[in-house]
Amino acid sequence: MSGTLYITRHGESEWNAKGVWTGSTDVHLSEKGFKEAALLGELLKDARIDYAYCSQQIRALETLEGILDASGKLTVNFERTGAINERDYGVYTGKNKWQVKEEIGEEAFENLRRGWEAPVRGGETLKDVYERVVPFYKQTVLPRLLKGENVLLVAHGNSIRSLVKYIESVSDENISDVEMIFGQILIYTVNEDGTRATKEIGSIDSAPPPA
Repeated sequence: MSGTLYITRHGESEWNAKGVWTGSTDVHLSEKGFKEAALLGELLKDARIDYAYCSQQIRALETLEGILDASGKLTVNFERTGAINERDYGVYTGKNKWQVKEEIGEEAFENLRRGWEAPVRGGETLKDVYERVVPFYKQTVLPRLLKGENVLLVAHGNSIRSLVKYIESVSDENISDVEMIFGQILIYTVNEDGTRATKEIGSIDSAPPPA
């Protein structure tokens, strides 16, 4: 049996609160986001965490620090990596999502948000994100898990969706149905190739699963 992989999304950012596409822009957590990070830490209070990774974006770092503080795990070593940064939304960065939806129509909007290869001028597709996230996972995170270590990964909606696509063997067509919401922790043990062996979900809105 592998170690346990805990995956969570950063808390609400200042731009999330405004309904603005953030992507690669570096913005801080909102007041609500800091509270969410602390609640996520409460969920992990009884879990053993051997190592942690977060993206290079400040909202992920603030979330990780909030989790470690609230869970009493400030001694856990961690690493920041651009491999799990959020998707670059190119020309849509900084625009209000719902105004974009009105401009391009619901079908195009949903494809842009959730689709596998929806092109974005000056930005990344979800496939592009997958092609940097999954090699990092296989080369860096998986060896730790296979040694029996428990790893916490704090990232973003699309970098997590990319990782879930690999871990759960989600098809290109069905990835649009996968969403990573705020306040959840995905809890996996994995096979030797890094795909799912077991899965549980913890939520700040409900009782946590067993550690």
